[in-house]
Amino acid sequence: MLNSKYRILCLTLICPFFLLPQLLHADYLQAADCASKACIDVYVQDGQLVIEAHKGSGPAKRAAPKVAPKPRPKIIAKKYIASSPKPRATTLVTAPKSAPKPKSASRKVAKKVAPAVSLNDKLIKLLPTGIIAHQPTSNALVNVPVIYWCDLPGVFSTKVAIIGEAVDVTMRPSFLWSFGDGSFFATTSPGEAYPNQEISHAYSKAGTFVVTLVATWGGTWSNNGVARAITGKIRKVSVSVVSVANAPTRITQ
Repeated sequence: MLNSKYRILCLTLICPFFLLPQLLHADYLQAADCASKACIDVYVQDGQLVIEAHKGSGPAKRAAPKVAPKPRPKIIAKKYIASSPKPRATTLVTAPKSAPKPKSASRKVAKKVAPAVSLNDKLIKLLPTGIIAHQPTSNALVNVPVIYWCDLPGVFSTKVAIIGEAVDVTMRPSFLWSFGDGSFFATTSPGEAYPNQEISHAYSKAGTFVVTLVATWGGTWSNNGVARAITGKIRKVSVSVVSVANAPTRITQ
């Protein structure tokens, strides 16, 4: 009996050899599946939405054309002529005649085999970048809320045709606001102008503040009624500057 240490070592070394044929078989089935129908993938790369599709197994070999056999040369046999009691072999000499033209052998035209088609395509989609808006647009005051919003849509939908397949893409953003004074606010709404005050912030002191908006996009894509999650996230950054002044002081008796 092996102790637990040696059993774990044996399983670690032997199991990959048992699993390797199954993994290779899975890759083979996936490649064979892509040869019969389109294989599509939607993912994020370098901050862009990439739609990639593949179908087919590549060009097929054409059948080699058949070559007709060459005609064999004709041989003239020797004849005997009786010119004396004892026959003597002589060679029949005849006037040279133009050799008949060999009949052209009928060539069988090989049927052209249509090569297997391999389709590959790759599309890149850019998502919109939002612009920060705020009210008041100028002369913001201390302790008075500033209303913020952006012009990004709540849902981004597009339909793409690739290698004869229709792919539907739906992306939704989430927003993280940084108001420049150490305050943050997270939401899934792009916000609106006054009288909506869903996204607003009041500054406690005067100054110039850099407002940053980070929009993070994620979503799904579908083909032939089957929906899948898009691999990766896309982040878009927008920046604006807001100046805040002290409120005027009014002295009354």
